[in-house]
Amino acid sequence: MSADGVSEAAIDAIMRIMDAAFDPQWGEAWNRSQVASALILSHTHASLLGLDGTLPADPADAVGFAIVRAAPGEEEILLIAVEPGARRRGVGRALIAMLAANARLRGAERLFLEMRENNPARSLYESNGFAPIGRRKNYYRLGDGARMDAITFGLDLTAE
Repeated sequence: MSADGVSEAAIDAIMRIMDAAFDPQWGEAWNRSQVASALILSHTHASLLGLDGTLPADPADAVGFAIVRAAPGEEEILLIAVEPGARRRGVGRALIAMLAANARLRGAERLFLEMRENNPARSLYESNGFAPIGRRKNYYRLGDGARMDAITFGLDLTAE
């Protein structure tokens, strides 16, 4: 168990979902050691969701996950993914709603995430209230040596 109470079975589920959801060409996936090391920290939290948008009784039934890092007044989504076969079924929307609710409970006023500019999940983030607030020029290095910008998005958790 990590300090966050994340079991090895939960880390297995995170790795399985990440392997299915992240296209290797972008190099965004973390390895197991990176995930486990992040989750040892008390300010880093993992969430799993099943196809019905709720916490699964068994981590093996998870189809979506997120890892967030909390800081005073804010949280950052470090990783978020939904298995390709479970996309467009409300899992991502439920995951974002849960992350926002949990962040509010921990006293956060803003939720952030960063993504490559061509990430197709952008419409999901924007439809859930995230707005672009910054850009890192040429942040991502592609396999062919080309570069791509990263966009930082923020969600105001105090507005409702």
